[in-house]
Amino acid sequence: MKIVVDWARCEGHGLCEEAAPQLMHLDDEGELVVDVEDVDAANLEAAKAAVRVCPVAALRLA
Repeated sequence: MKIVVDWARCEGHGLCEEAAPQLMHLDDEGELVVDVEDVDAANLEAAKAAVRVCPVAALRLA
């Protein structure tokens, strides 16, 4: 699966980073950086949690 970001919706709340710090982080300007776009089985639950906690629904798995 792949993490897909709707950049127009992302507001940099950082909840996704808290849910999946091994997959993404916020940079010094508060912009989301996806470190691992292609999610393997070991990180799938963390990726799902990141998608679930986004308050503006800017993340999805494809």
